[in-house]
Amino acid sequence: MPLDKAKIRQSFSAASATYDGVAELQRNVGYALLDSVDSQISGTLLDIGCGTGFLTAELVRFHPEQLIALDIALPMLQATRSRQWQHTPSLLCADAEQLPLINNSVHHVFSNLALQWCSNLVAVFTDIKRLLKPEGQFIFSTFAPHTLQELKAAWQSVDDYAHVNDFYNAEQLHAFLQQAGFTDIHITSTLYTPHYESVLTLMRELKHIGAHNVQVNRNKHCTTKTAMQRMIAVYETAHGMNGKIPASFEVFIVRAS
Repeated sequence: MPLDKAKIRQSFSAASATYDGVAELQRNVGYALLDSVDSQISGTLLDIGCGTGFLTAELVRFHPEQLIALDIALPMLQATRSRQWQHTPSLLCADAEQLPLINNSVHHVFSNLALQWCSNLVAVFTDIKRLLKPEGQFIFSTFAPHTLQELKAAWQSVDDYAHVNDFYNAEQLHAFLQQAGFTDIHITSTLYTPHYESVLTLMRELKHIGAHNVQVNRNKHCTTKTAMQRMIAVYETAHGMNGKIPASFEVFIVRAS
């Protein structure tokens, strides 16, 4: 899935100041991710796509020897650094598709709703397998295909551009992990369906968390007011109820070793 890496960096950099105010879903998924973790985890932990440091801060409860918080957007790392830390984690501004860490250097790798912004997941998973110690685990959450299905369908009734990102299914993720050398793989799926006051409220939240459409084949021109109004009308007619609209977010939680 070709993604615009410069657009990803720009979007999340711009969202660093507004992210925590609207990232309730990301926090809920993060807590679910942590609930799946063995309490005996220790050693060096890497948080890929740390954002403003929510998951990094929660990982402190495992009393790791070292925490490494990695993100592609420098302003996100600056937000992580501004948290109240007893021991500040190591901060690393880097691309998840080019991890600057040596072989067998990390005990466990975590990532909460970040790896869907990577184009070549086989390469990412292979690199994570490289830096993991033999007994280490890779634990992550990522969006699944039914995410924003209502918004996608509404846009498809308006034009042929990709307004909503596509996401890999469980079979694809399992195959990618196997290709990378992981053998013990567990994938669970959960559907979150928050409700919003309007379609514009939903789209505003997506903007504030940096979740823009970053596919290469997106419409790079300004969407017209008429097209936007048509999309909103289709969405609200199909899904509106009691003055609100739902939005689906399907999430995979994956454990691999």
